[in-house]
Amino acid sequence: MDTMKVMAAIRAQRRSPLLHIVKSAVATLAAWLVALILIPSGPPPVFAAIAALLVVQPSLNQSLLKGVERSIGVLVGVIIASLLALLLGSAPWVVLLAIVVALIGSWALKMTPATTNQVGISAMLVIALGAATPDYALMRVVETALGALIGFAVNLILVPPIAVAPAHAKLDVLGAEIAATMERLASALEEPQTRAQREELLLTARLLRPMREQAESALDDATDTLALNPRSRRHRGELDEVRALLERLSPVVTQVLGMTRAFYDRYDDDVSRETAVIGIAEQLRRAAHDVRLALRQTGTAAVPAETTTLPALTRPYTITAPTGDHWILIGALLEDLRRIHEEITEDIAKG
Repeated sequence: MDTMKVMAAIRAQRRSPLLHIVKSAVATLAAWLVALILIPSGPPPVFAAIAALLVVQPSLNQSLLKGVERSIGVLVGVIIASLLALLLGSAPWVVLLAIVVALIGSWALKMTPATTNQVGISAMLVIALGAATPDYALMRVVETALGALIGFAVNLILVPPIAVAPAHAKLDVLGAEIAATMERLASALEEPQTRAQREELLLTARLLRPMREQAESALDDATDTLALNPRSRRHRGELDEVRALLERLSPVVTQVLGMTRAFYDRYDDDVSRETAVIGIAEQLRRAAHDVRLALRQTGTAAVPAETTTLPALTRPYTITAPTGDHWILIGALLEDLRRIHEEITEDIAKG
C-alpha cells in the first residue's frame, strides 16, 4: 500500500481541539484516582479509566449517549464472561469463546456496532484480568458507571463544547459561493462562451451541493452541542438565525444549479444578444448582492465593501418576448429567477 494512503488513513485533516485533549486526560486521571479511593481492593481501575476517556465527546449529548452505551456494553459483557467462567473456568480458550459469544449475543440483540464491540472487549477483559466471580463482575460494572459519570462531569464543568461558530462559518462559505456562482452565470449570459467555459461554469456550480451538505452537517453538530448544555441559552438565538438562513439558501442552491444547467444545455452564440438575457444577468447580480446582504444580517460574514444595506431585488422582473427558440432557455431561467426572488426577498424582509 502507498505510504501516502497509509498516512491519509491514520491522520485527520485537522487536529482535535486542545481543550478536548485536556478534558480527556483530566477525566481519565480523575476516574482512575477516584476509583482507587472508592474501590481500594481489586485490580487497577482500567474499566473506569477507559469509560471516562470514551465518554468525553464533542457534545454533552454525545457524552451522555456514550456513557449509557459504555455502561450497557460492560454490563452485558461481564454477565456473559461471568457465566462462562463459572461453567468453564478461566482457561485461555474461554477468553476466545467469551468474545465470540459476546459478539453473537450482541448481534442477536440488535445492538449498535459500538456497543457490540464494548460487549466483546468487556467479556475479554473480565476473564483475562480477574477471577470472573459475581463480586468481581459487579465491581467492574460499578467502576465503569463511575468512570462514565466522571467523564460526563468533566465535559460539563470544563467549558461545555459549543459548535455554533463552525456552523456559522459553513453558512458564510455557502452563501458567498452562491453569490459568486450567480455573478459568474451573469457574466456568461452576457458574452459568447466556448464549450470549455460552459463546462467549467457547470462543474463549479455543482460544488454548491457538497457545500450545502457541509453546512447542514455543521448545523446538526451545533444543535447537538446545545442539548443539555448550560451555556445554550446565549447561543440559541444565533443558531436559529443560521438555521433560518440556511433553510432559505438551500432551495436557492437548487435553483442556481438549474439555471446553470439550462444555460449549458440550451446555449447558442446568439443568446447573449437577447434583451431579456441581459436583464436576467442584471437580476442575478442583484440577487448575489442580496445573498451577501442576508449573510451580513446574520452577523459574521465578511462581505464586499460595495454591498449596500438595502436590498437590490425590490420588484419582480418583466421581459419582452424572446426570439426564436430562445424562449425555452429564457423561460427556464426566469422560473428559477422567480423562485430565487421569492426566497431572498422574503429573507431580507424578515431580516
